[in-house]
Amino acid sequence: MRSGAVDHGAGRLLAQIVWMPNKFRARRRARRVSPDTRRERLSVISPQRRRGSTMTLFLAIVGFVLLVAGAELLVRASVRLAAIAGISPLVVGLTVVALGTSAPELAVGIQSARAGQPDLTLGNVVGSNISNVLLILGIAALIAPLVVHQKLVRIDVPIMIGASALALLLSLDGMISRLEGAILVVLLVVYTGWSIRASRKETRAVKAEYAEAFGVSEKKKEKLHPIIDVILVVVGLVMLVYGAGFLVDGAVVLAKVLGVDELLIGLTVVAVGTSLPEIATSVIASLRGERDIAVGNVVGSNVFNIFGVLGASALVSQHGIAVDPGAVRFDIPVMIAASVACLPIFFRGYRIVRWEAALLLGHYFAYVTYAVLRATGHAALVPYTWFMLAFVLPLTTITLIVVLVRELRNTRRNTRDKADA
Repeated sequence: MRSGAVDHGAGRLLAQIVWMPNKFRARRRARRVSPDTRRERLSVISPQRRRGSTMTLFLAIVGFVLLVAGAELLVRASVRLAAIAGISPLVVGLTVVALGTSAPELAVGIQSARAGQPDLTLGNVVGSNISNVLLILGIAALIAPLVVHQKLVRIDVPIMIGASALALLLSLDGMISRLEGAILVVLLVVYTGWSIRASRKETRAVKAEYAEAFGVSEKKKEKLHPIIDVILVVVGLVMLVYGAGFLVDGAVVLAKVLGVDELLIGLTVVAVGTSLPEIATSVIASLRGERDIAVGNVVGSNVFNIFGVLGASALVSQHGIAVDPGAVRFDIPVMIAASVACLPIFFRGYRIVRWEAALLLGHYFAYVTYAVLRATGHAALVPYTWFMLAFVLPLTTITLIVVLVRELRNTRRNTRDKADA
């Protein structure tokens, strides 16, 4: 009996100290809505308000469709305009396509920031970055093992880690100010310019891969109509703006109906929804064997989300972006950990094999499960936390270290053999 009490006390202490302060847990409990209370609240909602909530949720689904379709229109039309202007396919892939696939995150981030929904803004960026690495790379590598040849990706991964660490640093005081947002936007401009300049040093194989994916033949150029593409770009932007508005409104209603924080909705539903263009781009690229594009799309999107989406959202917000303490203590560190996990995977022969893809997907679902348990204050939170800390995370860390050390030894052995020969 005493041993059980001690174990229960230790688990409760772990959940309070390691993951969130007591004040934050109290606020979570105050916000949490039990199923009985939720049913009671719904029973007293007038039919008009209930129909209004249903319509808002329906419009949120419409918003998802508008975001994805708008991003697709924007990317396709922009690629054709860039081809007409004589811009190389590699530069198009690194700029136009990368920015276009992140357009939903940008639209939702700016819309939620202007609407005074900072949790949605932050959750959208952090959740999208986590899903990009763990979910999208996992799915793409399950379809076909990803072998990375692109030099930019090998440099971009440390940049992605640095951008994630910078996001945590700026969030420590509980606020990302407008000045800090402006700094992030400037860093995006610098990063984009550097990417274009560094792309000139890429190998012929990588340039050919991008030319096949985003290039336009001379015959097709003659049939292109710039005015039509300009109109499509405008239509795509309009769809993004309205889609973002519908999605933000629906996400707020969904959070109220489920009795959870908007941060959870942003980290899961909104994040995966706005990442649909990245999912489509990476999966299609993987099916076509364009593996540099599949990986480069994810890494570039993550950098853009932090510098561009988070920076622009803070810049247009009246008082900056308020950062939830739970995001500082858990979600942003998870984003950093997901970025760091790419190092041993990418630099282990510059490839992602299927068992590593399964590992990424497993950790994504483990993260989502923890986020839901934390937001709802479920009784399984403490034992689940113990299981993750005592078994899953150490085993994953040991596996990655062993694989990396083995790969380094093989590399040294091959180098020594070549030298002896």
